[in-house]
Amino acid sequence: MPRVTVTVRDFGGHTASATADYTVAPPVRGGYYLAGNADPTADLVGGNFRSLTQYRSLADGYVFPGYGMTWLRDLGRAGVALNVVLELKHYGTGNPGAQTFTVDGVTWTVPAPAMTIQQRPGTTWPRAYGYGQVLAGQCDGLLARALSQYRTMGVPVNLQLASELDTDHEFGTTESGVSYTWAESDARAVQALTYVVTWLRARGLPAGTTFSVGAGGFDRAGFRRTHPEALMSLLDFLQWNVYATDPTHTALGRFRRARDWAVADLGPVALSRPVIVAEWGVQVAAFPDQAAWIATVPPALARLNAERGPRIVRTNYFNSGWGTLSPKEAGVAALRAAYATRPFG
Repeated sequence: MPRVTVTVRDFGGHTASATADYTVAPPVRGGYYLAGNADPTADLVGGNFRSLTQYRSLADGYVFPGYGMTWLRDLGRAGVALNVVLELKHYGTGNPGAQTFTVDGVTWTVPAPAMTIQQRPGTTWPRAYGYGQVLAGQCDGLLARALSQYRTMGVPVNLQLASELDTDHEFGTTESGVSYTWAESDARAVQALTYVVTWLRARGLPAGTTFSVGAGGFDRAGFRRTHPEALMSLLDFLQWNVYATDPTHTALGRFRRARDWAVADLGPVALSRPVIVAEWGVQVAAFPDQAAWIATVPPALARLNAERGPRIVRTNYFNSGWGTLSPKEAGVAALRAAYATRPFG
């Protein structure tokens, strides 16, 4: 570790010295996501974009790099850090039932997804492969297919398991006719995700593969429940999402919320992990001048990373949903300017 020694001398010739170790932290990777998992290459031109988020359902037959998405591999080879969200949520395929397929000479049959998530009243509840199904080994074929495809990518990926567990569980879950509360769903998810990480690691992963678990970071108790030390010992990053949706929201306050919960509530293993913000965004209804809010992010992150707590190392703007840039041209220009500024540049 580098060390600096400072010696001072007074007019009488007396000296005193102090020594301190230090580290030089690399720049934060500024990143991006474009709605619909679309090719963002054109938006990245001319900017210091060094990170990217993508979303994949394990139900889809084309997890890596995604159907027709060879550009994802190209961006990874160009040095863009890839964060791919692997979800038990069922989408990306028209087949809602059981699947039978062959991977590397082995034939697998995976039953239909048995769980519903995101059970907000008055909405259609998405289907997902159940945590019980995962623990029973019924989803091993999905993991085998994703792993086989990932091995052909040729670039390392951070595998983020789930998009936002708190959003998935906020109104409870139901699997095979049995209902589970938010807290019960969190506990079941921790068991299932432990199974997934252990299963993948045991079968050999490309060098540089890392793991995280997705959280929206809007509920303190849920955040604590889904980050026990035993699970964090298997993960390489903390993760949460950040949105400004109210005129009172500041960049410092929004990026700091879940980080402060981590410092107060999580254990030493969790606190040793750096942070990926897989989604951050500014709602135009709350901030018509999105560019002005975006410009406040670099100093906020510089301040946070100078404080005690896990260091934020990647921030991927979510140009979709709440974060949709409008007008897009001004928003992308603001991101280019922000990512050229310390601690990004």
